[in-house]
Amino acid sequence: MSTFGKATREQPGGLSAGMVSSDPVPDMPMDAAWMVLEAANDLGDNATVDVCRRVIDANLNGRPASPFDLHIIVEYFN
Repeated sequence: MSTFGKATREQPGGLSAGMVSSDPVPDMPMDAAWMVLEAANDLGDNATVDVCRRVIDANLNGRPASPFDLHIIVEYFN
């Protein structure tokens, strides 16, 4: 299989185009969400605090988090 165009077929958060996840967010992004929440609070980054709260809330309610929100969480310290 060719890897040409692979980046455009993948959505942020690790889901490939066409894949739907109905599982709650795995533990690793949840741990990251809590760490990013703490850092964002310390820095006064209110937009990222809102993203973290949405991801945490979705996980606690058994809903999938937005791939966009997960991308922000995963890439926050990069």
